[in-house]
Amino acid sequence: MEIKEFIEKFAEAIEVDNVEALTAETEFQELEEWSSLSVMLIIAFYDEEFDKQIGETAIEGCKTIEDLYKLATA
Repeated sequence: MEIKEFIEKFAEAIEVDNVEALTAETEFQELEEWSSLSVMLIIAFYDEEFDKQIGETAIEGCKTIEDLYKLATA
């Protein structure tokens, strides 16, 4: 999966309306849509899309959407 597709699926997972405003450098925890529920949604997203089990700590260790992407593709 390319970063652009990852960004689109990430936005869909946490229900970001303005996907075009997101880039690899976006600090996702600063997004208005980001909440504690988002963490659970991203955990489910990784399980469904990448068949990877990640935890809250791994997500909290990421700063940008690109960091999340690298976590998914590592």
